[in-house]
Amino acid sequence: MEVNEDRLNSFMGKMLGDVGAAMNASLMLLGDKLGLYKALAQNGPMDPATLARTSGTTERYIRECLSAQAASGYVEYDKSSGKFSMLPEQIMALADEDSPVFLGAVGSLVSATFLDEPKISEAFKTGKGVGWNKRSECLFCGTARFFRTSYKHHLVQQWLPALDGIVDRLTRGAKVADVGCGHGVSTRLMAAAFPNSTFYGFDYHDGSIQSARDLTREAGLSDRVHFDVHSAKTFPANGYDLVCFFDCLHDMGDPVGALKHTRSTLADDGTCMLVEPFANDRLEDNFNPVGRVYYAASTMVCTPASLDQEVGLALGAQAGEARLRDVARQGGFTRFRRAAETPFNMILEARA
Repeated sequence: MEVNEDRLNSFMGKMLGDVGAAMNASLMLLGDKLGLYKALAQNGPMDPATLARTSGTTERYIRECLSAQAASGYVEYDKSSGKFSMLPEQIMALADEDSPVFLGAVGSLVSATFLDEPKISEAFKTGKGVGWNKRSECLFCGTARFFRTSYKHHLVQQWLPALDGIVDRLTRGAKVADVGCGHGVSTRLMAAAFPNSTFYGFDYHDGSIQSARDLTREAGLSDRVHFDVHSAKTFPANGYDLVCFFDCLHDMGDPVGALKHTRSTLADDGTCMLVEPFANDRLEDNFNPVGRVYYAASTMVCTPASLDQEVGLALGAQAGEARLRDVARQGGFTRFRRAAETPFNMILEARA
């Protein structure tokens, strides 16, 4: 075997960068969980001792953590003062939860994949699945916070207006089902924007439904937002004007069955909105940073979730529009189009 030294050096450089990113994911989790990024963003520049006092932590740990974060380019270091700070762009990504590019929740997601690795390794050997109800708790809160960024900045402003006639119906007063709602982030965002409409959130994970209820009560929306434990094939029919699936259809064991049931719950002129991870139809066209993240998430989370359920179609997080169109057709929908997109999501409209 002949080794090309240039290719080897390039590959080792890439591997070293990936190892550094993997190791620092745990520090992202610490920085987010302990409020280090927010404290530094609000009060910087700061030396390690000051940040430790401000955040209620210990200076020696903070000094080591900040050093690693500066080496990663996540914070800035001024050698003349010995202080650390954050640029506006770093603050947007790591410290501002309302920013359109906030990624501070990523540490929780990465943590969950490592915590659940033994279960996934066993699934690789048996071919069985690992359902959401069998995952580490940090996966649920991390998922809710991660997707909140896109939903907060796109759902009401762009995605709903891209659907034919939906905003007018929501403004007048409509019935909406949010299937696979998790902690109800998307449900509450829609409810806050459209006070004349009524919203129903369904998820088969009872812990998520309880969290959704608690958060909705705190938001003062419980009179118009209702949550119940149901699967995508058992939620009650109610003549919905809109049924939504936010980043969850590909996780389901029987997405065709889910859409068949959805079709039966809709009003005659109702709409089904599918928000799915952005993916091109050909594998090679997804060899990019977004595809890299989504294929990894699909391996560790989405595919195991589907294989744990009936049918176990295992669409995966990179199913692509063509395959999703076929699933919708088998589910009884004859009209299907891509209504909008972002670098991370496709927004698909399905109608009978």
